[in-house]
Amino acid sequence: MLTIGQLAATAGVTVRTVRHYHHVGLLPEPRRDASGYRRYSAQAAVDLIRIRTLADAGVPLARIDALLHARPAEFAEAIDDIDAELRRKIDQLDENRRRIAELAHGERLVLLPEVVAVLDRMREVGISERRVRLERDAWILMQALDPQLVPQRIGEKSAALGDPETRRLLLACDRAVDWEPDDPRLGPLIDDLDAWEIEHAQEGGGGGGSEGDPAGYLTLVSSRIRESSPAWRRIIDALAHRAEQRRSSPSRPSLSPSSRSRPSLSRAAPR
Repeated sequence: MLTIGQLAATAGVTVRTVRHYHHVGLLPEPRRDASGYRRYSAQAAVDLIRIRTLADAGVPLARIDALLHARPAEFAEAIDDIDAELRRKIDQLDENRRRIAELAHGERLVLLPEVVAVLDRMREVGISERRVRLERDAWILMQALDPQLVPQRIGEKSAALGDPETRRLLLACDRAVDWEPDDPRLGPLIDDLDAWEIEHAQEGGGGGGSEGDPAGYLTLVSSRIRESSPAWRRIIDALAHRAEQRRSSPSRPSLSPSSRSRPSLSRAAPR
């Protein structure tokens, strides 16, 4: 007769594992002898080894008891079912590993290759990774909430990155991210950005058109960027105020409805 420790050692498991098998009903728990110890028979050792072998093979504990008492044909059929289930799990794990590997490429997991190319181009011209991540988040929101705009915005952003003046302003905004909102350098930068807005007011950008922001993603993008930098918040608010003044004053240059609603992804300012 074996003590629980000897039984566990015979099967190559821990005493804790034996007690767990008792608890789930896989291995009957013998009565205590006169000295108060539980004594296990050779059959218990055989059963425990079979349980351990099935468990190590990946058989769920909930199915082991039926297998222990199955006839040969039933056992073979059950093993085939378990094998098929394990194959399904392996396929799912392989797919998960593939997706995890893609995470190493960051935005490639959720964005179109053309959008990823835009983000890579931003990096090439010297825009910080912090700003690129904000841009990435904006594209993710656009794809989810207003996907029909994506092809047009890809073209607009690519053209903007090819324009030296737009690149200069993008880099200037990037450098301003950690400035205080009352930094005197923001005034000239806002003037430059406002001049850029006026110059490009009549260019394309139907996109959202005069309907504003029906999908709501522009509001989310603006909020995301405003939260990122007090300096950027001041830039966005100042440009919005000036644009509103132009719209309300016939004597001032006016932005077209299409450019007013143009998503921030195509603008020079950090919006």
